[in-house]
This record gives sequence, structure tokens and C-alpha cells, in this order.
Amino acid sequence: MSDDLVYTAQIRIERERGPQRRAYLPQVKEPVLFGVHSEVAEHYKVDPQRFEPRATTLDYLIAATAG
Repeated sequence: MSDDLVYTAQIRIERERGPQRRAYLPQVKEPVLFGVHSEVAEHYKVDPQRFEPRATTLDYLIAATAG
């Protein structure tokens, strides 16, 4: 196995407020918005009236793994 570095992801994350974040990904023109929703929001006691429900990083991780 080679020890040569093949790829380094250039990703920037910005926290908006509370659980909401923006991720700037390579080859994606608009930022990806992350937050919490449903049971995840309930678990972390996030008021859905205060923060718009958004997909979680866990949702993206599971989708990427399943793909």
C-alpha cells in the first residue's frame, strides 16, 4: 500500500446559530445546510419553532455509506 497522499477534501463549515451549520463542499455551488429534525431535535431539546428543521450530518453520513 502506498503512503502517497491522494486526496485532501477542501471543506469549510460555518456555524449559523444553535445546531444550524453551512458546509461548503467541493463541486457543490451552494452551501449544504445542516441542523436537526424530529427525534434528533427532541433528543437535543431543540425548539422546532426557533430553528428550521434540517437534515442532520448523521443523515448525510448514512446516505453516503448506503450509496
